[in-house]
Amino acid sequence: MSGFLIRPATPEDADNILQLIVDLAVYEKAPDAVKATPDLLRQNIFEKQYAHALLAMNGDKPVGLALYFFNYSTWTGRPGLYLEDLYVAPECRKLGLGKAFFGELGKIAKETNCARMDWSVLKWNQPSIDFYEKKLGAKPMSEWMGMRLEEDGIDGLQSLVLEAGPSGSPA
Repeated sequence: MSGFLIRPATPEDADNILQLIVDLAVYEKAPDAVKATPDLLRQNIFEKQYAHALLAMNGDKPVGLALYFFNYSTWTGRPGLYLEDLYVAPECRKLGLGKAFFGELGKIAKETNCARMDWSVLKWNQPSIDFYEKKLGAKPMSEWMGMRLEEDGIDGLQSLVLEAGPSGSPA
């Protein structure tokens, strides 16, 4: 992995972070899904700190991104680290950057007393699944199913508040 450096991203990296997000979206066959802008990234990652980002650099060129945030486990009573996205440019894959990213994330998880690290992987992404299981020893969570509400669904939750009685339960 000679010549590569993994470092925390800075607000000045927002354009590069966005480009890596776009590259990831193309890889995941969803190029039109990216709505992020450099301003949104600066605001939400660096000002409000809703997430954190690590960049892999090859000299001055960004070639990888790990974007993560902290969650909380009621069962362990401790924080967890959730890896939202990991991307390595195609020309830099199989050079150890994935392992290096996980090494850095593991350090962060230990420093912040995280009980676990979680992430999702697309079911068709067999190279990543193989890496996670064989190289990292990660275990799939087959008993859990991911659920999501997007903006329209979140907006729809407001009607539940109106339907709730004084105790917060449905009237």
